[in-house]
Amino acid sequence: MTFKVSHTSGFARRGTLATKTTSIETPVFMPVGTYGTVKGLTPKQLNEIGFEVILGNAFHLFLRPGLETIKKFDGLHKFMGWDKSILTDSGGFQIWSLKELRKISEEGVSFKSPLDGQKIFLSPEDSMNIQLTLNSDIIMAFDECTTYPSTLQEAKDSMELTHRWAKRCKSYFDENSNGHKLFGIVQGGMHESLRMESLEAIQGLNFDGIALGGLSVGEPKEEKTKILRTLADKLPKDKPHYVLGVGTPEQLLEGVRYGIDMFDCVIPTRNARNGFIYTNTGILKIRNAEHKNSTLPLDESCDCYTCKNFSRGYLHHLDKCNEILASTLMSICNLSHFHTLMSNIRTSLEENKFEEFVDSFYDMRSLKKPEL
Repeated sequence: MTFKVSHTSGFARRGTLATKTTSIETPVFMPVGTYGTVKGLTPKQLNEIGFEVILGNAFHLFLRPGLETIKKFDGLHKFMGWDKSILTDSGGFQIWSLKELRKISEEGVSFKSPLDGQKIFLSPEDSMNIQLTLNSDIIMAFDECTTYPSTLQEAKDSMELTHRWAKRCKSYFDENSNGHKLFGIVQGGMHESLRMESLEAIQGLNFDGIALGGLSVGEPKEEKTKILRTLADKLPKDKPHYVLGVGTPEQLLEGVRYGIDMFDCVIPTRNARNGFIYTNTGILKIRNAEHKNSTLPLDESCDCYTCKNFSRGYLHHLDKCNEILASTLMSICNLSHFHTLMSNIRTSLEENKFEEFVDSFYDMRSLKKPEL
């Protein structure tokens, strides 16, 4: 079996997912490298932090540099100089975000390229071919991301199209893959009955993993939590569970408590570029004047390269001068925080101390612990 759970605490799970490239320790956070790079960081820096898997985006890489270029490098790993695992998003979310530039049909999606306005058509089979050409370790099925808010009928129609596309993805994948893994995506909007129906349908197609889509499309936090709670005891025990596009440290811990194994989000790098630093006691805003002369590291409890070598005063200065190095150093710190958080969660599960860890997490941030 390529996914093995070694420890549990409630719905939370400590596991290992083996891909054709590496083994991934779960629960895991995956940095987002949309265009074949995590913004501002080299693969060496990501390795030094400890990441085993990053996320790329099939839609954007298909548009630029294009498959012919990627083929010359035998895939995305060699193209970007990354020797560990890669998961690629199918492009469904990006096409959904194009809104008026796209037209959805049974066959696939027609849209205008956001780069040059060229008319492009993508089918579920095209998405599979793109991701297999990228040679991603983990491939996502092509789905229609359900808009929020949506009526029950709108969400049902969207979900059923995702199911039909999922069957086509699985068929193409089974005929053409070689050691890759394919995850199916559960949709259904914020309607609990549809989410349960979608989970049953996607499970029935025997994907390598189960992903929950449509949970980072502008819905209130309470709605996201409701769906996680609804599905927690229904997710398959022998497959990895992945929530797309989530999130903050609080959202990661909540997800783990509801049985989620894998997460990705642009938050740590995007917020770093805007001067927001994640620490064990909350968010530090480096642009605040109080840090101008501070000799303290960004986070006194952090042992990342940035915190071991640079002060808040220096980073405040770099950021104020719009120096590129500021983004890199602060991204290293934020990504290290996210990586360490997941590592500590894994250790607490191994030591049967997960609930103590949860209590400590919320206490340090002066937050009320949410009830499951």
